[in-house]
Amino acid sequence: QVQLVESGGGLVQAGGSLRLSCAASGCSFRAYIMAWFRQAPGKEREFVASIGLSTSSTNYVDSVNGRFTISRDIAKNTVYLQMNSLKSEDTAVYYCAGRLSGRTAYDYWGQGTQVTVSS
Repeated sequence: QVQLVESGGGLVQAGGSLRLSCAASGCSFRAYIMAWFRQAPGKEREFVASIGLSTSSTNYVDSVNGRFTISRDIAKNTVYLQMNSLKSEDTAVYYCAGRLSGRTAYDYWGQGTQVTVSS
């Protein structure tokens, strides 16, 4: 059974940085496209970033492009989200998700980790 466990959330001042981690187990990690989503209070969940089977294949929502970096460590079965220059509008619960290459929907989700940016 595939499990995704996020960590690294917390409270940070605007302009600060955080690094989120998502540890995967129960799957062949290298076969999964991984992504981060977030959901702010009263808003729908939105895509933040994804990384393909090749670590050079990344995508970002415009609002975080240039500030956030997604990466993956195959040896550690872990995907990261480095968040710099954080803004109050980045406050949300951040979720890690994974899908097999060839599928369009993300089948596996973590429990989420709270990120709060104070202004």
